[in-house]
Amino acid sequence: MTPTLDSSMESGWSRAELARRWALASEPSPEDVRSPRALLLLRELGWVFEPFRRLFRKLEIAASERPRTVMLLPGFGAHPIRMRYMAHMLEQAGHTAKRWGVGYNFGATARRFAQVEERLLDLFERAGEPIVLVGWSLGGVMARELAKLHPDKVAKIITLGSPFSGSPRANNGWRAYQAIAGHRVDEPEFDAEPARKPPVETVALWSPRDGVVHPRCARGKVGERDRAIGMHCTHMGFVSSPEVIKTVLGELERV
Repeated sequence: MTPTLDSSMESGWSRAELARRWALASEPSPEDVRSPRALLLLRELGWVFEPFRRLFRKLEIAASERPRTVMLLPGFGAHPIRMRYMAHMLEQAGHTAKRWGVGYNFGATARRFAQVEERLLDLFERAGEPIVLVGWSLGGVMARELAKLHPDKVAKIITLGSPFSGSPRANNGWRAYQAIAGHRVDEPEFDAEPARKPPVETVALWSPRDGVVHPRCARGKVGERDRAIGMHCTHMGFVSSPEVIKTVLGELERV
């Protein structure tokens, strides 16, 4: 099996492993694939000011008529703490927000996917009903694959800027992904068909301002998701945008 970041970090990367990962990150981009413009990517840096914006923001959160158990799956390179603000807002409405139980998302490895699958099964047993999966970026791609394996345990999927459609290299993060995850972005360590729609209601939130994932990849085509809803945020802003949070809350009421 291809070495993963989890195992490699325990002993340190060898010179050969570093060279292999550098080669993965240096692969040429397909000529027919477009990534978001550089200006959009630059705007992603604005997420560092988000904690200060929250000091002057107050969201009016209505109580849910039917509280749900929600598992939040972070994006590539992100820790669950990056979705803590969203979790807090969902809990204000009465929902139960749960972490995915793995820690940092350093790629779609077989080990990590198995851990998240076990987490889903555990939450299902404890909740006594299907779980809503809210996945940001790569987390949403993994959520879709979980639902294909366990459709009876997933009530609904909401993806946030997730690249499930088109080329997995139509984004500005695939080189970093290959270097860190240790495998090609289009060759995950478990069987996956990102574009195939899961057999549960699947809603894709996307944004034309996304500087990481191409909007077409996050929006998907008819038949790859049930509905697509356009937002007005950056890729990093999906987990803190008031518009996104209110949309997610609205979708939870429609389960």
